[in-house]
This record gives sequence, C-alpha cells and structure tokens, in this order.
Amino acid sequence: MIAYLMRRCLGVAGVLLAICAVTFVIFYLLPADPAAAACGKTCSAQRLAEVRHYMGLDKPLWRQFGDYLIGIFAGRDLGSGPHALHCGFPCLGYSYDNALPVWDLLMDRLPVSASLAFGAACMWLVLGLTAGVTAALKKGGLLDRTLMVGAVATASLPVYFTAVMLIYGLVRVGGLLPYPTYTPLTSDPLGWAANLLLPWTALALLYAAMYARQSRSSMIEAMAQPYIRTARAKGMPERIVVAKHGLRSAMMPVLTIFGMDLGALLAGAVITESIFGIPGVGRLFYDALQRSDQPVVLGVTLLAAFFIVVANVVIDLLYAVVDPRVRS
Repeated sequence: MIAYLMRRCLGVAGVLLAICAVTFVIFYLLPADPAAAACGKTCSAQRLAEVRHYMGLDKPLWRQFGDYLIGIFAGRDLGSGPHALHCGFPCLGYSYDNALPVWDLLMDRLPVSASLAFGAACMWLVLGLTAGVTAALKKGGLLDRTLMVGAVATASLPVYFTAVMLIYGLVRVGGLLPYPTYTPLTSDPLGWAANLLLPWTALALLYAAMYARQSRSSMIEAMAQPYIRTARAKGMPERIVVAKHGLRSAMMPVLTIFGMDLGALLAGAVITESIFGIPGVGRLFYDALQRSDQPVVLGVTLLAAFFIVVANVVIDLLYAVVDPRVRS
C-alpha cells in the first residue's frame, strides 16, 4: 500500500507539472499583454518596459516557468528595488488585476465553491442512485421507462437553462426562495442552505440524471451475477441481497465518475456561479480569463487539477472498502 501511494503521489506531481507547463505555454502564445493592461492606455514605451521587467515578463519563458515552480515550494521575490514583494510558501504569484496574492484569493473563494460542490453532490447522489437502483429493480416496467425518460430529458437540459428557469419560477414568480447570495455557514446555517438551494438543485438535476443511467446499468449487470443467485438460494432477504451484494458491486463505476465530478466542482462551477452570482473559484477563474490575469488562471488550473487527481486516488482507495474482491 505504501509503495502504491508513493507511485500515485509521483503521478500526481507529474500531472500537475504537465498542466502547469501547458498553461504557461498557452498564455505565452496569446496576443494579450498583461504588462500593457496593467500599465494603462497612456503608458509610454519606457514605462511599459519597466512594468514588464517588474512583472518578470522580459525573462525567457523557461526562466519564468522555473521561477514559478520554485515559488510554489520555497517562495520567491517579485520585482526588484524598493517596490519588491516577497511571496511566501506556497507562492502562486500576485494577481495582475488587483495585486493580491493568488493563494489568498483562492483560499477566500474555496469555501464558497466547496459549499456548492458538496451540497450538490449529496443531492445528486441520493436522487441519482435512488432512481437508478429503482429502475434496475423494475427493469422493463412502466416505472423503469418513466424514470429513464425523465433522466434523459433532464440530462439534455443545459445547466444555464435549468438555472434560469429555477430563478424565474421560484424566485421572481413564486417568491418561495431568496435570490442566491452566499452566506457563510458559520454565521447563519439556515441562510447558507436557503441561498445555495437553487444552485444545488440546478447542478443536482443535471448530474443526478447521468448517475441514474449509470447506476441503473451497473445494477442490472450486478444483479445478473452468479453470487446474487447464490445469495438468494441461501434464503437471504431480498433487501440484503440488493444492498449488500448488488449495490456494493454496482457502486464501483459510480465511484469513479463521482471522484472526477466532485474534484472538478471543488475548483468551481463556472456557469452556475456566474448565473447565480456566487463568488466562488469558478467566478474568479472566469473574471481572470477575461482580463488575461495569468497568475490567477494558473492558480485555479492547478487547484482544479490537484482536486481531480487527489479525488481519483481517494476513490481508488475506497474501492477496497466498497468491494471486498479488490482486497483479495
């Protein structure tokens, strides 16, 4: 197990390094000039050169990339002279737009995206698994067809359409819920849940439909295995057969996609956060991309990659808990 974890950690480091390098190259090839944007429209050529030097943009690309990697692990100094800034570990640079540390910006927005991600994940797991398992146990029946038609129809609706319809129906027309504005969980738990209910629902409807289809097919395959017939022949109650033997086996592919989906959402749901005005990591990424704020975009990209690869490692470890066959 230790050797396996070490190999996976090396793999995580390699993936993050590759993603960081690719993002660096993409921004280097873009026509946008962050120094010109920071300097302003009336900036002289001499002042522009000074800004480029201060931001380190006059260095070769490999040098900029090397300084960035060193800063992540050991910190670094940005700029020179009396206006130099020391960026401590872990240094992801300073935003070109507001001169704030990227790490601080991410840590300020991460609780918002985490609240959105975990709440939506709980909803779509309950809805998706319940619908999928029910449809599988009633395979070929009216309930099975109804649930799957509903799942296909819901999965076909883009999240921005669902979000707009929820706002219009439940906020503007019905007045049943407040317009979403993020409230910290520690200050007002009820307000936190009430304000995130609409974004949770918008994401949960989309993901629950996909999880219902996946869990249905996995459950049908699991219930057709010989060990299910053996368990029934031994006289086990049907609920034990379904929950202990069928569902645990069917959870394997569901766990795989769940790790990737949750990891991606932890780094921000760009469309959902933008529509509902939620100040999460996804909204931060969108704003930074619009302004060519390279340090912020790099920071969010690395954060997203980190969550996804770590989630996959955790899911691999959970395989042994869910399915005893993996431990053998």
